[in-house]
Amino acid sequence: MANAPGPLLRAEALVVGHGDVPVCAPVTLSLTAGAALALVGPNGAGKSTLLQTLVGLLPALEGTVRFDGQDIDERQASFRRDVAEVLDDDAFFPSLTAREHLLLTARGHGVDEPEDVVEAELAAFGLIERADALPRNLSSGQRRRLALAAAFVRPARLLVLDEPERRLDAAMRDTLADRLAAARESGAAVLFASHDAAVVRTVARTAVLLDDSQSRVMPAARAADAMTSGGG
Repeated sequence: MANAPGPLLRAEALVVGHGDVPVCAPVTLSLTAGAALALVGPNGAGKSTLLQTLVGLLPALEGTVRFDGQDIDERQASFRRDVAEVLDDDAFFPSLTAREHLLLTARGHGVDEPEDVVEAELAAFGLIERADALPRNLSSGQRRRLALAAAFVRPARLLVLDEPERRLDAAMRDTLADRLAAARESGAAVLFASHDAAVVRTVARTAVLLDDSQSRVMPAARAADAMTSGGG
């Protein structure tokens, strides 16, 4: 019988925060290829800080984070190649149009037939009519969709997203959930923070609930039910 694959991303007794002040209880989590994990909790619970620490943008206060068996280092080309992040809406090339931005991203990651891939993502995220606009001329919601499209035009072993449903309408939230579920089923790992119970329920199988006193791992369906009922 073949051994089960090891975790792609593993955090142990991880304490995160700004300066010396922790923002949540220590977190231990494990994420394998083809799996999805949701981070849930109230505003200010530390979800964004945790995501930034897991991808190496912030140093850990305590504990360890390893990606593919190695300590994370966001300066390494292999890490940047394998991990696609959607943490904000400002990481655009200001002088490139939406289409040019996506084409550069796809070509830079060696995507076959990048033009076709880019057009498909522009259509999926409702940006065809704004494809030749500069980022500064896009609405807030359109910039959010462009950031998401940029993650999907490139191959990645791990998708990391901070409230990806933010500023999306109901139909686009459904599209996003379906796309993330498809990425998971194709073998990518998906890690995301969310306040949307439907997205959590559709995409993830496991969730980590964050608050000041503890971090709890639970089935994503249970976490989604708690979000809907207002519990935690």
